Amino acid sequence: MGCFLTNSSVGKKVVMSVTGCFLVLFILFHMSMNLTMIFSREGYNLICEFLGANWYALAGTALLAAGVAVHFIYAFILTIDNYRARGKQRYAVTVQEKGVAWSSKNMLVLGIIVIMGLGLHLVHFWSKMQLVEILHSGAAIETINGAEASIHPANGALLMAFTFSKWYNVVLYLVWFAALWFHLTHGVWSMFQTVGFANDTWYPRLKCIANVVATLIFLGFAVVAVLCFLKSGEYMTEMLHWTPGL
Repeated sequence: MGCFLTNSSVGKKVVMSVTGCFLVLFILFHMSMNLTMIFSREGYNLICEFLGANWYALAGTALLAAGVAVHFIYAFILTIDNYRARGKQRYAVTVQEKGVAWSSKNMLVLGIIVIMGLGLHLVHFWSKMQLVEILHSGAAIETINGAEASIHPANGALLMAFTFSKWYNVVLYLVWFAALWFHLTHGVWSMFQTVGFANDTWYPRLKCIANVVATLIFLGFAVVAVLCFLKSGEYMTEMLHWTPGL
């Protein structure tokens, strides 16, 4: 079984599909969690506090990191294999649409942008929340409204409002979300194609599902970032003196 997953082209694509499915489910969960920020900053913080550095959150973080690493490594391996076998034709599939989609020919590049965006996200949020709790290093210190403020690791609402109060962060994240949209419009239907669903009947349905999922994810994340930018002052004032309740 191990040789099939590591040496066979089909096996490698199965690994890509399984890890991709897991990552899409996580992204949908993360997007749903972020949308809570729109309706209740306190509610969003309760979720952050509940997750925090608890054993289940740490286990989930480790599993997520492993999934991202495996997905990216196998994507790189498959790209190299495709270059060797077919020149510059990448991510060949059994069913091709008329005029191969740009995203399907640039999955590795899009994947690299997604990974870079993930790194930015880790710096802005994970390093100031869960990592702070793991290291027991107190709280992140940021300058808010002209004065230094201590941001509790569970005060995700304040941290999000502070991060997106800077227009350039909003732009960077929107670029990241756009790359994720392109990546998912191909990746979601491709993972079903790998396990045999891409026929004349299911191909257009899967493409539609992929576009819907990718668009929902893009809009879900983008609306939170833009709203936090537009209401950053209000949100920061509201959450500046929040204290954990669990």
